[in-house]
Amino acid sequence: MAKPLDTKPSEMSFQAFLDRFGGVYEHSPWIAEETFNKGIAVQDDDPTALAAKMAKIVEAASRERKLQLLNAHPQLVGKLAIEDKLTDDSKSEQTGAGLDKCSPEEFEKFQSLNSKYSSKFGFPFIIAVKGLNRRDILTAFEDRVSNDQSQEFQTALQQVHKIARLRIETILKEN
Repeated sequence: MAKPLDTKPSEMSFQAFLDRFGGVYEHSPWIAEETFNKGIAVQDDDPTALAAKMAKIVEAASRERKLQLLNAHPQLVGKLAIEDKLTDDSKSEQTGAGLDKCSPEEFEKFQSLNSKYSSKFGFPFIIAVKGLNRRDILTAFEDRVSNDQSQEFQTALQQVHKIARLRIETILKEN
């Protein structure tokens, strides 16, 4: 996880802003770039306001760009986790939910659901895992795999926004 900021977002240079907030949306620095280019005001020093401003950038993007954003996220208990290639934020979040301690049965269930979900929707299952445990996550996974394409696309985007907001809160919490 990133260390707290010494400088408020409204006082940052473009590069400093990108360095700190370029990763809050997984592998999608374009969101931080566009947010900065639209202007960062003093009110955006608040995590809720900054998260909302960044979410607006995503919501204004094309469906194709949103799909790319969804596909930038790793599968839960997936190949990147197994190979220890998650971003630091994703690793910390998945570990915090106990996903690194799956039983063989849970591991198999995650693998099966990952396959079924990505085949059906064309992007990985995304959920903000903070405050959840493996059982909560598996229950949500099982429920959401029965959603229709449109409903699940929107649900996944809302989860991406929640993840970004939680990451922004972590970065800004000691300012």
